[in-house]
Amino acid sequence: MTLTSSKPREAWATRIGLILAVAGNAVGLGNFLRFPVQCAGNGGGAFMIPYFIALLLLGIPLMWVEWAMGRYGGHHGHGTTPGMFQRLWRHPIAKYLGGFGILITFGVGVYYVYVESWTLAYAFFSITGKFATVTTHEQMGLFLSSFQGKTVSPYFSGIGTAYVFFLITFLVNVWVLWHGVSGGIERLAKIAMPALFIFGIILVIRVFTMGTPDPTYPERSVINGLGFMWNPDFSALRSSKVWLAAAGQIFFTLSVGFGCIQTYASYVKRNNDIALNGLTTAGANEFAEVILGGSIAIPIAVAFFGVTATAAIAHGGAFDLGFQAMPLIFQKIPMGEIFGMLWFVLLFFAGITSSVAIVQPAISFLQDEFDWSRKKSVVAVGLFWFLLAHAVILYLGHGFLDEMDFWLGTFGVVFFAFIQVPEFP
Repeated sequence: MTLTSSKPREAWATRIGLILAVAGNAVGLGNFLRFPVQCAGNGGGAFMIPYFIALLLLGIPLMWVEWAMGRYGGHHGHGTTPGMFQRLWRHPIAKYLGGFGILITFGVGVYYVYVESWTLAYAFFSITGKFATVTTHEQMGLFLSSFQGKTVSPYFSGIGTAYVFFLITFLVNVWVLWHGVSGGIERLAKIAMPALFIFGIILVIRVFTMGTPDPTYPERSVINGLGFMWNPDFSALRSSKVWLAAAGQIFFTLSVGFGCIQTYASYVKRNNDIALNGLTTAGANEFAEVILGGSIAIPIAVAFFGVTATAAIAHGGAFDLGFQAMPLIFQKIPMGEIFGMLWFVLLFFAGITSSVAIVQPAISFLQDEFDWSRKKSVVAVGLFWFLLAHAVILYLGHGFLDEMDFWLGTFGVVFFAFIQVPEFP
């Protein structure tokens, strides 16, 4: 492994582009699918107290460490954690520990891109009325399961439709990465992030003007949904599970422990204010997660299903809320096909700005440490990425995605976040 690349490194074209790109890295499917599920499944308002404590005491400090590490590494020609660790800690094992920053994040990208493709498919299904005749939670579950190829139903006879949308999503990701940091990733962020916030605000306004959909169930209202999210049950704070869930969500939502922030920060100038940039991107992420993500999914689910049922749906997982409950809700409101499309396009934009970020470290590694060209690196990483994604697609019904998500997206990121702290003096 070379110490530095002989070629000039890429750089962000504008400061706003940098902020939007790093915010796009953090703002992902977890903001709109995982956060509402974690909040609703862990006591609503009780979850928010340890959530904000973890944000202030763990998330932001670790994020600053990664920003500083990335800028330092980029100044010395390293865009990924193996080279950064080796530079910071002159020990033979350092670069191998840093290797986790590429393996973990690339592994997440292997299954993330497939889930991301579902959002694009469901946006198409919403606007075309594909699931307009699906009226129950069980039927919508069958719709999703057969779309994924796990079962056969009148809706889908095989995995062909899902695979087509996977190919489209994968090729769009590769196209963005092919065009580089400023020409691809930054340009995507400047389009996708403003659109994401606009769509989110439109959906929040629609939710807040919904009131009580069924007058025979006055307790099912948007106000009670907001109350469930913000009125804490202090007795729930005695549960360590709530605290662990909140801390885990902070790691996931800020993308600390992934190795992506270091790579993005390696492209900033040496005199760039990383503390301010870090706070700005964290603020954008929290707005997307708490104000938009929490204010869309939880209140609307409570308004249609009630608090108890919403908590039960949350315990079923992010897919139950995002791909089963939400489509049913949009069918029950005027112009629901349009609002449903906005919801899933919002998810797609959140997904793609994150997926390009979690694959970028592998590309940067080949560019910086082996002096490969951008296009050669993208082709090599893209082929490997494409092949590995098929394990997720073909073995989804055997729990392959869930296993990868636990060991990489849950355990792996926390593990890497904590081993990197001693590396940075």
